[in-house]
Amino acid sequence: MSHNLYIPRKHQAEIETGLARFSVLVCHRRFGKTALSINQLIRAASETDRPDWRGAYIAPLYKQAKTVVWDELKRYCGVGTEECLAKFHETELRADFKNGSRIRLFGAENPDSLRGIYLDGVLFDEVAQMPKRIWTEVIRPALSDRKGWAIFIGTPRGKNALYEIWEEARRDPSWFAAMYRASDTNIIDQDELAAAAREMSPEEYEQEFECSFSAAIRGAYFGNLMGEADKEGRITEVSHDPSLPVHTAWDLGMSDSTSIWFVQARPGGTYAIIDYYEACGEGLDHYAKILDDKAYKYGIHIAPHDIRVRELGTGKSRLEVARGLGIRFDIAPNIPIQDGINAVRTLLPSCWFDMTRCEAGLESLRHYRRSFNERMNDFGVRPVHDWTSHAVDAFRYFAVGFRQPGAGPRPPRTENTYNPFGRLHERS
Repeated sequence: MSHNLYIPRKHQAEIETGLARFSVLVCHRRFGKTALSINQLIRAASETDRPDWRGAYIAPLYKQAKTVVWDELKRYCGVGTEECLAKFHETELRADFKNGSRIRLFGAENPDSLRGIYLDGVLFDEVAQMPKRIWTEVIRPALSDRKGWAIFIGTPRGKNALYEIWEEARRDPSWFAAMYRASDTNIIDQDELAAAAREMSPEEYEQEFECSFSAAIRGAYFGNLMGEADKEGRITEVSHDPSLPVHTAWDLGMSDSTSIWFVQARPGGTYAIIDYYEACGEGLDHYAKILDDKAYKYGIHIAPHDIRVRELGTGKSRLEVARGLGIRFDIAPNIPIQDGINAVRTLLPSCWFDMTRCEAGLESLRHYRRSFNERMNDFGVRPVHDWTSHAVDAFRYFAVGFRQPGAGPRPPRTENTYNPFGRLHERS
């Protein structure tokens, strides 16, 4: 059997005996979580009585799943041997087992590839780099009729999806939750840990080896500013003021996500970010209906410059299609992305966010980060393009494209937990 290749360490064996239907494992680097997770899927696929068992391994990016996991899956299944458990399909990253079971690899950056399937078991790896809605909106429903299981494994990267799922699991006795710090497991010897501690920043070491959720996200553009917003009480309940217009800023995706922020400019140069919406694979008519359903009194709608591009199929631009649906867009100036990022940095200290309605957008603002070149050991000049990009791009278009005539100077920043927007009436 392929499992002869996998001999679980002490802590891996503990996990295997403790797993529940839903489990969260927060592990330090080099813990062996990939080997653990792959073998959980292989064991479930090969030992099931169901001839149509389906399992999934989900990484943050499809390319990452292929690079990190695909060869390991084949190796643990015994590829090249007479006892090989499965037949492998390279183009689909799919393993078909002799008993009819199937394991497939996916990337979280393409939620549509996961819709419409059923699953008996799923493993999320590096959950901190994924949006939580992949679980709540896409995968959880896919497990329901089969009463399937899920395992979440990752190393912290701030307070994001992994942190939220970890906290929820700790409060729910039906879940299994475990944290494995390098100082406790002794998997990495003490000399190596001491060397790593000398070479890494304290925040990096605490995050990667001691599983700290409070350490800063490496290369995050707005991490400190979002932390200050949290500390100053500006991520809270922010009510809609029906006497003021609601402005929107959009990032328009074709095959991927479209993001919309809903903003009210308040007296004194502050901005109430009252709402956020994101969806994938929908036409403009869908978003026009969302605007109608929210029933705000709208002001300016801001779109990126490429909304003017004519589509091959219709010969019409999305600007023209939107106008036909009653949405008249102002076009954000086409400026270098770094200038747009700086505009967001300037704007954020004046923003108050509704913590509930803007949750998905806030997650993106916290985790939008520069690319890191491991070979050069340095950050790149451009941001990583991933699930955070759509929300941040839309916010960037607001930062560079919105102009409020007669707006006064921004008020001085203070340590303030009073919410000036909390007493306003909610939209009925």
